[in-house]
Amino acid sequence: MATCEGSEARSVLSRVPPLLTDLYQFTMAYAYWRADRHNEPAVFELFFRDNPFGGGFSLFAGLSDCLLFLQNFAFSDDDVEYLRSVLPADTDAAFFSYLKELDCSAVSVSAVPEGSVVFARVPLLEVSGPLAVVQLLETSLLCLVNYASLVCSNAARFRLAAGPRRRLLEMGLRRAQGPDGGLTTLVPCGGAGSVDFICLVKGWLGRVCQILGSKTSLVREGELAAFLSYAIAYPQNFLPVIDSYSVSCSGLLCFCAVALALCELQYQPLGVRLDSGDLCRQSLEVRRVFKECSKQFSVPQFESLIIVGTNSISEQSLAELSKKENEIDVVGVGTHLVTCTRQPSLGCVYKLTEVRGRPRMKMSEDPEKSTLPGRKSVYRLLDADGHPQMDLICLSEEAAPEAGVSLTCFPLGLNKTLQTVTPAQVTSLRLDVFTCGQITFPLNSASESRERAQISLQSLHPLHKRLQEPQDYTVVLSERLHSLVSDITKGNSKGSNFLLSN
Repeated sequence: MATCEGSEARSVLSRVPPLLTDLYQFTMAYAYWRADRHNEPAVFELFFRDNPFGGGFSLFAGLSDCLLFLQNFAFSDDDVEYLRSVLPADTDAAFFSYLKELDCSAVSVSAVPEGSVVFARVPLLEVSGPLAVVQLLETSLLCLVNYASLVCSNAARFRLAAGPRRRLLEMGLRRAQGPDGGLTTLVPCGGAGSVDFICLVKGWLGRVCQILGSKTSLVREGELAAFLSYAIAYPQNFLPVIDSYSVSCSGLLCFCAVALALCELQYQPLGVRLDSGDLCRQSLEVRRVFKECSKQFSVPQFESLIIVGTNSISEQSLAELSKKENEIDVVGVGTHLVTCTRQPSLGCVYKLTEVRGRPRMKMSEDPEKSTLPGRKSVYRLLDADGHPQMDLICLSEEAAPEAGVSLTCFPLGLNKTLQTVTPAQVTSLRLDVFTCGQITFPLNSASESRERAQISLQSLHPLHKRLQEPQDYTVVLSERLHSLVSDITKGNSKGSNFLLSN
């Protein structure tokens, strides 16, 4: 059984208190309570209807925060008093006493592991427990999963667009929608004595301008002073922006002079950052100058200096960058990543699927908004090469599919016909992660979730990973689940009765 650090739990509780929800959830819970149905066993599931950004997949994230939220879910006296002030004046006082005693000790959750590749319409979380309690969890769970999964999916697309060799640097905090995002002249020289760093840099500046045929008179003194200050403060991490004025006439010359002085003092500068203009053309010029300095001054460290490109990098500009000749080693991504400019919401939903052991289904004139009834199990069927072939959704009481054994199923969607598939491998997608109020699955660290995401993406067939016009991934229903959907739709099932008529 997992334990969570107190500080981590407090962090989630401070960001996602129980009142971070909609008033609607409390009016629903009150209706259940008045009808004496609040303790009926119910099941909800969380999923999204369409893969984001026009892509073929998504990444699931936010599970650890969900589990910590559930483990600490409780209303304080102040919370209850606030609810008393916003709910109708004729609300039964006993309801507030009921809220004071609420927690998630009777709630259980099964979920897809954090960092997994997931697809539209596949249930990511199944939440079971007393009807009123699991209803109250809806908004908070959606809030925790929606953005986390969306931005992780966006980051995966940026990674694919950048290619395997180019490094990416996340720089989006200042653009995120809220938090959930003196010049000195002396530098120590190897611990022995000190040197006049300004004179040293000025000497190197003259030599650099000489070999490059540039004029020192064009160098901006303010830019040079800024670079000096930066290098003195961070001699081991010197990586300035060099396009504040002119890359070729000032910024690059200033960098080379300061970097050569640092090398002489046995420090290793990191490189430069380009933040405007034609990044590809500028990077080629910068690399040429680095190589020339390395050769002329016998400074091999200049061969390993990195070039960072920023400037409102989007998925599209990353893809274009990969097609052009350039020397950019690292790309800084910010606004377009953290704000998910192309699609600001994943659109997760949280729907009732069972009450008192009876399946429930939402029916709509829009077939895409209809839900799948009953408690379910989800399996991923793999082909002979280990690529995900399709996801199978079936009723929880059905036997698990077996590798090498043919099964019949119905692709999810309109007018889809029965098909037969023989999986080479079968994996169960969801695990029990929260049982009767306790976390029962180890919470992933960020690095563990990242590793799972990388492995999961690597297994995905290239046709499903294409950024443009990916091949649709197949999600199928078992014959029994398909039959249940059909019966409820036609009104032939006991499960077709409206919730409050039972």
